[in-house]
Amino acid sequence: MQIIDNVCTNETHFPNVVLTIGSFDGIHLGHQRLLQQLIAHARTCSGTATLMTLRPHPRQFFSPMHAPNILTSDTKKEALLADAGLDVLFVLPFDAAVAHLDRKQFLEEIVLMRCGAKHLIVGHDFNFGKDAAGDFEYLCKVAPDYDLQIEQVPALIHHGERVSSTLVREAILQGDLVNAESFLGRQYSILGCVSQGRGIGAKIGFPTANIDPHHNAMPAHGVYIAEALIGERRVPAAVNIGIAPTLQHDHPVLEAHLLDFDENIVGEPIEIIFHKRIRPEKKFESIDALMVAIDNDVNQVRQYFIDQ
Repeated sequence: MQIIDNVCTNETHFPNVVLTIGSFDGIHLGHQRLLQQLIAHARTCSGTATLMTLRPHPRQFFSPMHAPNILTSDTKKEALLADAGLDVLFVLPFDAAVAHLDRKQFLEEIVLMRCGAKHLIVGHDFNFGKDAAGDFEYLCKVAPDYDLQIEQVPALIHHGERVSSTLVREAILQGDLVNAESFLGRQYSILGCVSQGRGIGAKIGFPTANIDPHHNAMPAHGVYIAEALIGERRVPAAVNIGIAPTLQHDHPVLEAHLLDFDENIVGEPIEIIFHKRIRPEKKFESIDALMVAIDNDVNQVRQYFIDQ
């Protein structure tokens, strides 16, 4: 997959561009269905399957204090799109200049001139241009003037719910990994970098990798069965998310105890793949009681992967 880091300066021309546009946060089942149609159409016309994504998310730009919890980091999103078979990813840096483009300018200057779109496939809730004035109805009206083919993909209903990034986000924030996985079509994961911790876990016999996540949709506080993806290796892990009330962290952290693993990976990239929630976070009466609970958590993780 080729990545165009700034579509606003793009001068590369691709044949028969089939384009979709959006944040595509999570790349959930609804996104996947749209991508399948996009790629299938591109293949039938010997075209180029392309997607234009906005960075940052428009809500992060307009309301940074109330921005949504992002589900997929840029790195993860790029990997998922490449795996789906996308040919080209256009990145639209979302700034004040882009935000002030009206729908006609956005269509002409970005979609047609910079992306070179010949066929545009959009989701059911697609809007564009200043004040989100552009929509599918507007595209239907003006598309013939530009010799642009357009298509709209309806919402995906799964288990009686309309699949959306918001729906997935709510499930994750509640620690409901079963529904999150159902709507994503894969297990939820967090990418991050291992940071230097306080070393308390090691002192009580359970060293942990402290992880700075690259995005911030963190599951509910508690203990989880997970895998740590380190390079090509998958290592079973007991993961704690929260303030560790028995040990008194100042702010919520993500800590992973990697089973049967004894390497220094501080500074290394890591991906935590969540499988199941074991229990909510709890304050214990003593360090000894905490150690017993952690030992039980680790045993549950070990048995879980033995049974797989």
